[in-house]
Amino acid sequence: MGLMSLLAWIIVGAIAGWLASIVMKTNASQGLLADIVVGIVGAFIGGWVLSLLGLGGDTGEFNIASILTAFIGAVILLFILRMVRRA
Repeated sequence: MGLMSLLAWIIVGAIAGWLASIVMKTNASQGLLADIVVGIVGAFIGGWVLSLLGLGGDTGEFNIASILTAFIGAVILLFILRMVRRA
């Protein structure tokens, strides 16, 4: 993994995590670092879920498909965290 690849993961994670935090209404309680972590973990979750559905989640590059995959996974992650916190 090169420096550019790492930078792409951080940027995709930040964008996807930020968008997911807006959709899930957690934006006020999350900072940039939390958005990045949620987005990167969301990329793994989104890739896994989309591959189960036969859609093959693309998270290898900086493009719209990567951001969308990470966004889907980040929303799933934030939903799960919300359910765990309520329990």
